[in-house]
Amino acid sequence: MNAVIFAGGVGTRLWPLSRKKSPKQFEKIIGNKSTLQLAADRLQPDFSWENVYVSTGEAYVSIVQNQLPKLPPDHVIGEPEMRDVGPAVGLMTAILAQTAPEEPMVILWSDHLVRREALFRKILRVAGDRMKKDPDKVVFVAQKPRFASENLGWIEYGKEEVKEEEIAFHAFVDFQYRPDKATAQRYFTSGYHAWNLGYFVTTPRFLLSQYKRFVPNVYEGLSRIADAWQTPRYGDLLREIYPTLEKIHFDNAILEKLDPSQALVISENIEWSDIGAWEALKEALEHSQDKNVTQGKVLLTQTEDCLVYNYTDQLVVTIDVDGIFVVNTKDVVLVCRKDSVPKIKKLVESMSGTQHDHLT
Repeated sequence: MNAVIFAGGVGTRLWPLSRKKSPKQFEKIIGNKSTLQLAADRLQPDFSWENVYVSTGEAYVSIVQNQLPKLPPDHVIGEPEMRDVGPAVGLMTAILAQTAPEEPMVILWSDHLVRREALFRKILRVAGDRMKKDPDKVVFVAQKPRFASENLGWIEYGKEEVKEEEIAFHAFVDFQYRPDKATAQRYFTSGYHAWNLGYFVTTPRFLLSQYKRFVPNVYEGLSRIADAWQTPRYGDLLREIYPTLEKIHFDNAILEKLDPSQALVISENIEWSDIGAWEALKEALEHSQDKNVTQGKVLLTQTEDCLVYNYTDQLVVTIDVDGIFVVNTKDVVLVCRKDSVPKIKKLVESMSGTQHDHLT
């Protein structure tokens, strides 16, 4: 089974730690490892490094190779230009279809946290075994919801179709993206909704057939690139063709058009968290009674429900503070209320093209 970890994007919601030159997935957010390194580590020992691939931006290829030195160099695929998730997933699918069209593959993301790693690996193995029996399918791996999230995508599933090694495969029904508060609460209590993680298992041949069916122009370009894989022509064709592909999200290109009968859902508690934003990181890591989450040289006094991340040698001190986020880097200090964190992305966008552009 092959695993593809996607490590593209800039991650403005984790600014000022995450920047254009070094996005969030490469920074040490949890302990002394990046989330990319954590994503690769949690696949071990079930996946050999020969079966792991990383998709990223061309500018970040050397960063990936430095952080994952055991990964074969040609398993780091750099996009010459960001064309959204549709072409990105398609490129990796087309490449794997060249050498292992029937070998199950799993699509993963580099900015997540999974605490129950053994269960996670078991789910991938069992889903891969299911693919070998029924290769014309997509198996979505979802997280049983912990609360009624309005900020995550949801997946609706139906009756149990089959169970293997205590892992249940359910019929797929539909996707919902960021519901309102009342709808999210209904999903949470329904018993037939889970958080959609963007993780799925399928075969390259089947997924590529869906590209051919639903986005033929993208398929044609990807096929031309993939045909040159591991030849001297590959790099030139990638830079020539990839930037011309339609900029389309994978959901719009494929998933929204997928026949529900060709999909299954596994909903388990793998203790997953999306840590692509400061508030999500805090929710994932807050386990103390005071609900504080810290990193670096920090001293808190009479402080509750705060996130304080310090990436300098200075000491950051808080006194009588509640519900405040502080992120201290060598050139930017961010201080905001907990409920103002969603405004960070727009702030960073407003800095583009100004005297502060170099800080984005």
